[in-house]
Amino acid sequence: MSTTEWEAVLTVPVTEDRDHIQGPADAAVTLVEYGDFECPYCGAAYPIVKEVQDRMGERLRFVFRNFPITTSHAHAEQAAEAAEAAAGQGRFWPMHDLLFENQRRLRDQDLHGYAEQAGLDLERFDSELAEHAHAARVREDFMSGVRSGVNGTPTFFINGVRHDGSYEVEALVAALERAAA
Repeated sequence: MSTTEWEAVLTVPVTEDRDHIQGPADAAVTLVEYGDFECPYCGAAYPIVKEVQDRMGERLRFVFRNFPITTSHAHAEQAAEAAEAAAGQGRFWPMHDLLFENQRRLRDQDLHGYAEQAGLDLERFDSELAEHAHAARVREDFMSGVRSGVNGTPTFFINGVRHDGSYEVEALVAALERAAA
């Protein structure tokens, strides 16, 4: 008897001009996270990813893509749009960190406060958020995730292949080390 195994792969490749990236383009391994700023599991993964980045150093390129699960998380879409508005001002990563560090407080007035902390042009930020100027970008990330087999958050891809194992620090580092070898 034969069995068929399916391997989920990243359908939209990582590109410097589109994605939010930390780490060198020529890193030995690329870790992509599809995440939701209001998801408690993504919140738990946030410090794990930070530790993995510290341990892997320049051998790791980390990419974050939005995957707001609006059926479960009422503020996830607006938070993702806030992160993209910050990206438009060159401040994606500070906003990313603020959103995860404060994920229980993601109402509009909270997002405005984080924009202020991140040093954004507040008038531009508020206007873009009110107009949903970045909704299409968030949707693009979401649909790329759907096409890549993402059905929950966080979902990680290592060098383009979905990582279905644990995302505890030791397990994730081991998987990244194997991929880097």
